[in-house]
Amino acid sequence: MSPLLSSKLPDVGTTIFTVMSALAQEQGAINLSQGFPDFDGPAHLLDRVQYYLTHGHNQYPPMAGVLPLRQAIATKVQQMYGAVVDPENEVTVTAGATEALFCAIAATVQPGDEVIVFDPAYDSYDPVVRLQGGRTIHVPMRAEENFAINWQQVADVVTPRTRMIIINSPHNPTGTIWRSRDIEGLRRVVDSRDIFVLSDEVYEHIIFDGQPHESMCRYEDLRARSFVVSSFGKTYHVTGWKVGYCVAPPALTAEFRRIHQFVNFTVNTPVQLGIADFLAECPGHHLDLPDFYQYKRDLFCGLLQGSRFHLTPSGGTYFQLLNYADISREEDVALAQRWTREIKLAAIPISVFYQDPHQLSQPLLRFCFAKDDATLTHAAEVLCSL
Repeated sequence: MSPLLSSKLPDVGTTIFTVMSALAQEQGAINLSQGFPDFDGPAHLLDRVQYYLTHGHNQYPPMAGVLPLRQAIATKVQQMYGAVVDPENEVTVTAGATEALFCAIAATVQPGDEVIVFDPAYDSYDPVVRLQGGRTIHVPMRAEENFAINWQQVADVVTPRTRMIIINSPHNPTGTIWRSRDIEGLRRVVDSRDIFVLSDEVYEHIIFDGQPHESMCRYEDLRARSFVVSSFGKTYHVTGWKVGYCVAPPALTAEFRRIHQFVNFTVNTPVQLGIADFLAECPGHHLDLPDFYQYKRDLFCGLLQGSRFHLTPSGGTYFQLLNYADISREEDVALAQRWTREIKLAAIPISVFYQDPHQLSQPLLRFCFAKDDATLTHAAEVLCSL
């Protein structure tokens, strides 16, 4: 007789990204659901990784990441945001941003602690908080207010048990970005309080219309309490490599690494070394990324002008929300699945990112435009036919 297993996450099923991508593959549909490009990373980056793969660099790297990569990250952070970061004690390379998010939460959240998230929230935050015995406090953002954060509402839910606030800009799934008012709102909430900030900045280089990225690394007072997480997979079109990093002050990094060493220990060596070379030799890639993806955003949105969808062009990420109120009254999860089967086009429903799906006040689907132009043109033709 096998022992009985009591689940720590009994209400958690397979993520919507896996569900929709599997359905798209099964149906032979255009997959604009899960956020990955249908084009490859830069040729020089692939060459550098291949070099290290075939020249004997295939054993364990240091637990925190190879030093050349941590140094390159520190240089980039200083150039982009003016923060002087110690690569030895403030930068950790991780197995994707997801591992970094897990380690930051596990390092700080104790049983009974509260963590504030903003709905629609990326679906990995809440389960990790609960695995630590914490409680997630969901603050909804309203579609009719362009998903702006109501900072008074945030202040109203802060209690002596509030341990962390998780923020995400550019924001997945809405494509909105933080403004200076959000920095001031966050400052007012955390001032003189023992609250950490976990800043999910994986789309930091995909931001449009000349707007700056409001990284926590820009602001010394906020950086002092923050874990800042980013992703090379998003920046270099290589999501399958699962390489990210966390920048945090020395005391936070030390605790972060206590967890990291027993979760993944380290990240594969040739990819780290290849990324380090590419960062040093080709910094123009991440500087050109806003224009690269803004072209794709504008192409996709322009092609949809003759459709019955309503949209506001996204401020960042490679996602675009479409309001289908004039097309269907169907609930978004059912509609996304039906369209994948019937019109062979897959998208992500937004209501699943709310603790209470009824708090989504507009019928919205999320479409990924990190695709080649032919794919986007074909997808737009399908959507315009509805």
